[in-house]
Amino acid sequence: MEFNLQALSEEIQKESRQLEAVQNELRKALIGQDIMVRRILTGLLSNGHILLEGLPGLAKTLTVNSLAKSIDAAFTRIQFTPDLLPADLVGTMIYNQHKAAFEVKKGPIFANIILADEINRSPAKVQSALLEAMQERQVTIGDASYPLPDPFLVLATQNPIEQEGTYPLPEAQVDRFMLKIRVAYPSKTEEQEILKRFTGAAQPEALRNVIKAEDLLRARQVVKSIYVDEKIHKYVTELVFATREPAEHGMKDLEPLIDFGGSPRASINLVLAAKANAFLNHRAYVTPDDIREIGYDVLRHRLILSFEAEAEEITVEDVIKKVFDTIPVP
Repeated sequence: MEFNLQALSEEIQKESRQLEAVQNELRKALIGQDIMVRRILTGLLSNGHILLEGLPGLAKTLTVNSLAKSIDAAFTRIQFTPDLLPADLVGTMIYNQHKAAFEVKKGPIFANIILADEINRSPAKVQSALLEAMQERQVTIGDASYPLPDPFLVLATQNPIEQEGTYPLPEAQVDRFMLKIRVAYPSKTEEQEILKRFTGAAQPEALRNVIKAEDLLRARQVVKSIYVDEKIHKYVTELVFATREPAEHGMKDLEPLIDFGGSPRASINLVLAAKANAFLNHRAYVTPDDIREIGYDVLRHRLILSFEAEAEEITVEDVIKKVFDTIPVP
């Protein structure tokens, strides 16, 4: 095992340099938001879709656009609106008069990186069409199914402050996203730098492709090989079960606050995201710190709190912190 881990470590050092090149390229367009960038790379490496939630003007769309420019892959931005139809997303059959036959016109979802901007502005039919494509990684048009390209990553954004005229994603469907990232305000120093860069006479430096889609797929194979000890599997299981049965894990005070805990998909995504996090840290094995670092983004949209928690102004982050503080670290 030591020999294998050593060989894997060398391969990780080689492959992770390309992802560092992507991060460096993104810093040309972004100031701060390093955590958001890192989590997006985590999703890319572990083949998981990402939901970005944050107030307007926090560079969510800019981040995804910049990411697409740094990767030589097909990119599509879809602005979700109330009048959008599923066919506008996945495609439809059109009649070709010259051939006197119907032909398939594929929709914008047939790309490697999809930016689903303001996903909560479209009704349930459109959201379901997107989420089904995310899960099945294929689309049915007419009577035939068409596989989506590989890699295929959906980065959806939503604005948490405007509820009028929006269609909130159902909790069960939000579970399809590997990570839900809360995008925070920049610090004072970062905001001053933003002012200098975007209000000055000099134009921001143009971004360039630094990796190709096949490089990303190769890095994913390396991530899959990262070692996860049985103790880590047990730790993840204990964490997720503690959200379902808090009283049995010494947290009786949480029982009335949680209506539904994490699903098995939470356990799976904790391990997959932790592997990607270890890769970004140039490590060939997962540690409990990887689980704790990625845990909030994996769990925050999978725990459904009760009205009592809302009445007591207890947030899902408070509950997750209590779980991490209580379950022993191996």
